Amino acid sequence: MNELKIVIVEDEPATARNLWHLLQTIDKTLHVSATLGSVQESVSWFKANPESYDLLFMDIRLADGISFEIFQQVKLTKPVIFVTAYNDYALPAFKNNGIDYILKPFDKQELERAVNKFRGLTENGPASDYSQIQELLDQISHLRKSHKKSFLVHFREKLIPVETLKIAWFYTANEIVYAQLADDRQYIMEFTMEQLEQQIDPFQFFRANRQFIVNRNAITEVDFYFNGRLSIKVKPEPSEKILVSKARAPEFKNWMNS
Repeated sequence: MNELKIVIVEDEPATARNLWHLLQTIDKTLHVSATLGSVQESVSWFKANPESYDLLFMDIRLADGISFEIFQQVKLTKPVIFVTAYNDYALPAFKNNGIDYILKPFDKQELERAVNKFRGLTENGPASDYSQIQELLDQISHLRKSHKKSFLVHFREKLIPVETLKIAWFYTANEIVYAQLADDRQYIMEFTMEQLEQQIDPFQFFRANRQFIVNRNAITEVDFYFNGRLSIKVKPEPSEKILVSKARAPEFKNWMNS
């Protein structure tokens, strides 16, 4: 089996090392040409080394921006496997365009499936082309512009428009979803948390856990909690703590730094 040269674009060193370790257990012929941690570093490397890799593993959200920005600055024609902690950005579109994706935390079987898929594509000819990448970027650009700016909510037999940016956090309990506004008003939403995630801007809102989605403008402080977790303090303050798991903490930090 021919050596497969890969590049990992991931701003969390521990995550990049974990990915590389799993890949080595899957296929000993894999070789890492580079590990890149930012949009700027990636653009510089790809411009200098356009043919020095066969397959690219790319995180979607990086410390200095979104990895899609790399494609806007340099032409990449090699296969791409996107990796992300969130089922966002209409990920099915990646598969529709002949591009794969894997959700964090990494699953060895999913990684093996993806590597085998791209080996099969390579054996049968070019595994990807820039037109597919560009089509995906166009779709993502459209999606980012189409996030809901407001919601119509029921209140005392009326429908009231609520601006999305005025919502401090969403909360679910007993299969009911609530929207808490910065001015202490609270309304019942007609969507599940999963449906809301698909409609709101992921740059503005973060799914902290199963119960909470928080607006970055509402966050006043972040504390270290037990077992590597983070405790998010927001205003208005909810009746229970908003905790981010140890596994999700790096993604939350990157989101706050973006």
